[in-house]
Amino acid sequence: MRGLKTLLAAALLLCSAMACAHRFHAGITDIAFNVRTGNTEIVHTYMAHDVEALLANLYGRALDLADADDQQVLRTYVEERFRVLGPDQARLPLRWVGIRADAEKVTVFQEIEQTPLSKAGAIHDSVLIDFIPEQVNTVNLSEDNAVRTLTFDRHQLEQPTR
Repeated sequence: MRGLKTLLAAALLLCSAMACAHRFHAGITDIAFNVRTGNTEIVHTYMAHDVEALLANLYGRALDLADADDQQVLRTYVEERFRVLGPDQARLPLRWVGIRADAEKVTVFQEIEQTPLSKAGAIHDSVLIDFIPEQVNTVNLSEDNAVRTLTFDRHQLEQPTR
């Protein structure tokens, strides 16, 4: 009986530790112009646990981001929720470069070909915010040796870049 109580206590402790381990939900996007290529590069980083939960919720199964078909699912999701707008509010054409996923994070790579960051008028970012109300996405815009930071949450999904 004592062994069962010890095992039960250990299980409860493990469950409570797991619940406390993931208290914040955040994404970071870095956007910078690459002078060498002439492209504006976009790198999104999200917590793997949040992306896995989102995809399992949307599709009712665990997705394997090493699989090309499952990568397409994530691509469609991100492309619907992240956009860079020109001064005329038209979407600038984002090219999907790829993803890298490990146990801790999912990194998504995009670029705007042959377009400087100065052509961006606004950014819309609702990635994971539609799924996790507490999600906060930070976008760092690196331009002219300066970094501007924009913060997106459920109350602020679109912001001007200037």
